[in-house]
Amino acid sequence: MTETEVKTATDNRGKKLALSIIFDLIGYASYGIPLFAEITDVIWAPIAGFLLARMYKGTVGTIGGITVFIEELLPGIDFIPTFTLTWIYTYLIKKENRK
Repeated sequence: MTETEVKTATDNRGKKLALSIIFDLIGYASYGIPLFAEITDVIWAPIAGFLLARMYKGTVGTIGGITVFIEELLPGIDFIPTFTLTWIYTYLIKKENRK
């Protein structure tokens, strides 16, 4: 990997982390208004699943997208930061795009 490729991969990781945190915060935002959470979760679940699957390619994206979709729809467990956990798995546990 060239120095430019390493810098691009590092920048990409930072952007994905920022987006992951933002998307998790959007998922949490529904807790602000009682009973409104269920309505927004029904709307947010497919959007979140699509976004996660697009951010992380391959098996990780597919499984993550399905997981966040189900997690957002099920009551009581949509506090899990699935986007950020997927980032941690991809870049810290699996160590993708590291030299």
